[in-house]
Amino acid sequence: MEVSELAKILAGLGCPPEKSAEMAAQLDKRARQLATLKGRSYDDALRHLLELMTRGWAAQNRKPSP
Repeated sequence: MEVSELAKILAGLGCPPEKSAEMAAQLDKRARQLATLKGRSYDDALRHLLELMTRGWAAQNRKPSP
């Protein structure tokens, strides 16, 4: 996947647009590292990282209980 495509996906998931290109490059690098270290495919590693990021942004946007 191209980093520019990944940046668009991240922006769609809630990443601040001004940070999406930088975060996409970091995410791409980490997915490649995980794929190598864990013996999994790049797509699988990238999917895993995107799920983690999505959960993190969702948790940030949740309002605390009173």
